[in-house]
Amino acid sequence: MYRKLGRDSSARKALFRSMLTSFFQYERIETTEAKAKELRSLAEQMVTLAKRGDLHARRQVLAYLMDESVVKKLFDTIAPKYADRQGGYTRVIKTGLRKGDAAPLAIIELV
Repeated sequence: MYRKLGRDSSARKALFRSMLTSFFQYERIETTEAKAKELRSLAEQMVTLAKRGDLHARRQVLAYLMDESVVKKLFDTIAPKYADRQGGYTRVIKTGLRKGDAAPLAIIELV
């Protein structure tokens, strides 16, 4: 089962597309713990596709990520770092509570 995060399916997909694009652009983002845990599985899938490195995988990633330069970075610099690693490309670190609404925050980063 996945987390719905109080959104309908299209808003949830849009949220994760933009978060994933930012995540690969900056290689580390701070967000709520629930979003970070959901983002982790998507990020792992994208890195696995990028490790394959063929045209079909590139087009699948391009269909999800919003920025072509981020896709290039994923395929050219990020994926080769994990060539000999079988999964576990991301790390979620809990950082405390958000001041406004006390939501649990976390940093998700590439290992």
